[in-house]
Amino acid sequence: MDKKTEHITTKLGLLGKNISYSFSRAYFAEKFELENLPFVYENYDLKSLKKFDKVLKKETLLKGLNVTIPYKEDIIPYLDKISKTAKKIGAVNTIKFTKSGKLKGYNTDWYGFKKSLKPYLKTAHKKALILGTGGASKAIAFALKDLNISYSFVSRESSKNTDYTYADLNETIIKTHHIIINCTPLGTHPNINSCPDIPYDYLTKDHLIYDLIYNPEQTKFLQCAELKGATTINGLKMLELQAERSWKIWNLV
Repeated sequence: MDKKTEHITTKLGLLGKNISYSFSRAYFAEKFELENLPFVYENYDLKSLKKFDKVLKKETLLKGLNVTIPYKEDIIPYLDKISKTAKKIGAVNTIKFTKSGKLKGYNTDWYGFKKSLKPYLKTAHKKALILGTGGASKAIAFALKDLNISYSFVSRESSKNTDYTYADLNETIIKTHHIIINCTPLGTHPNINSCPDIPYDYLTKDHLIYDLIYNPEQTKFLQCAELKGATTINGLKMLELQAERSWKIWNLV
């Protein structure tokens, strides 16, 4: 152990796949430095969750994890218990290692989204389209329900969890859903020229367009919406809010 790490008492980290771009590691590294905490935050980039047990055995100082794409749902069977909210949502993005050595799952995504969306809401914002049906979209749906905003799921293929396919989206649907949230990875760095296939021509100044992606800051999805006069929001504030909520759950200081 070198001099830079010999004083470390606690490890936290991010569990996911292809997460070198991640916001979390830099965010918490800065936090630990500013608050002079003997902590470190690392990325656990796993090709499969089959390797999760090896991480747990190796990392004896690990006290908490954030979870990102694509493991927010798949991680649940590996946990000893989950919070009531995470159970309702069906997805976990925060894991606390309890004093008894158990793993408990929470969801802070819904909180971060709700708090970041609320300042932009206007009278017209009564119905939403959620693009994608993964773990992140479930937290978004939970937050919208909490805000009394009705929502419909959009996916590439029709399924029991899908209200519309992208091919279904027409002028009437777009003009009656004034909030559209991208919960897919389309447009994430380095694939910055990708974006969800929706009819952007029907967007208006009354639309609120939210992209959970934060890298790049202005995705093609947001750029196309902005050209139509829509209000746009990226996922950075949501991430900051959910990260601080995770920190409170870990409650390490």
